[in-house]
Amino acid sequence: MEKASVTRQNSDEIDKFLDGAARFVDMMFGFIDESNDSKEILRDFVINEEDANNVEDLKSRIRQVTKEALREIDAVGVQCTCQRPVDGGCRNCLQRELSIRLQSVDFNCYICKSKWRSSLKIPSGEYKYLEVVDKSKAKKGEVRVVIESNFRFKFEMARASEDYNKLIAVLPELLVGKVERFKALTKILCLAAKKCMKEKKMHLAPWRKYKYMQAKWLGTYERRTPAPLAVRYSDRQQKPKASMLTSFLTKYNPFIDI
Repeated sequence: MEKASVTRQNSDEIDKFLDGAARFVDMMFGFIDESNDSKEILRDFVINEEDANNVEDLKSRIRQVTKEALREIDAVGVQCTCQRPVDGGCRNCLQRELSIRLQSVDFNCYICKSKWRSSLKIPSGEYKYLEVVDKSKAKKGEVRVVIESNFRFKFEMARASEDYNKLIAVLPELLVGKVERFKALTKILCLAAKKCMKEKKMHLAPWRKYKYMQAKWLGTYERRTPAPLAVRYSDRQQKPKASMLTSFLTKYNPFIDI
């Protein structure tokens, strides 16, 4: 397949889309230009301006509520309701609280559980993540926005190259993005991981392949709405010590707008 050239128009649109993350764009182009999937990836990034403005407003409101929720959860802790509770709470309970908080301000927020079978290329598995569904634009159908609280970690590799580490370093720990853009970014990062391992003459682990990442966030899934908590945030006594989310917030950098 012919490689796609990066035009000035594409560059401007992608740079605007990434909200000024120029370093990421420069590194991203390096990986796109050397891949056979470059046309498809660039097509996923370029969208109608009117749609972009509508989605931007939605994402802006979602991330503002999410940031406030994380600060409050960090202050009061996570009420772990699992069969095997852990100190400071767990990812499942964190997602439950975030979902309820977003629902309380009229977002259709769900806990999504994806599950897939093993194949010759990837092992079986399951994964949970948050999703906000907006149906306010009836003619355009529903808009799906994914919320991932541990995004950067999913792409970190112990023996990665310097270029790959620079690419991953600009990713946010907490990411909010429209599912179509999420797909494009995930594909770029998986291509970067593949290129990195090829240069090092190392095997790429199956859970780092795009098909695996696609199954996690973009494959078949079930939506679930958690039941309201018996104890409200404001009713809980604030704890003096930092919770498990301290590590998230100390590493947090501004949302990359995808």
